[in-house]
Amino acid sequence: MQEFSYKTSGRTTRTIIVLVLVYSALAALLVVFDAAWWLVGGLVIFTLPALWDIAIDRPSSLKLNDQSLGWSSGNVTQELPLEQIVKARFDTRLDFSVRVTLFLSSGKKLRLPYDCLPPHKTLERAMKERGVVTERHHFSLL
Repeated sequence: MQEFSYKTSGRTTRTIIVLVLVYSALAALLVVFDAAWWLVGGLVIFTLPALWDIAIDRPSSLKLNDQSLGWSSGNVTQELPLEQIVKARFDTRLDFSVRVTLFLSSGKKLRLPYDCLPPHKTLERAMKERGVVTERHHFSLL
């Protein structure tokens, strides 16, 4: 079976568009509604992680073949043989993001970094094709 591969970076078009819209709204608050500068400055703090992702443009990737699952996120690279994976659990959070946790034969749990995950349905299908048991849990708080 052909290797499944996914690559992304921190500098995405969606992030840039959202930041432009947020900064435009904050500027409108200052200019049109004469909002207090400290209030707008406090709201800007919540955008700094996204701004940092754009600035450093950290690459992330995930590779899945018939023998192993490997991923890299920033400076962290890891590879895991498929035989060690008992199941993969896909948790949909309240913000509609999907987190993937691997349950290993050693009894340990390993959460895949969010920034290296492809669309969850694509990853779930690729795992099932390679014999990895998957579970879906919707709207989990943790």
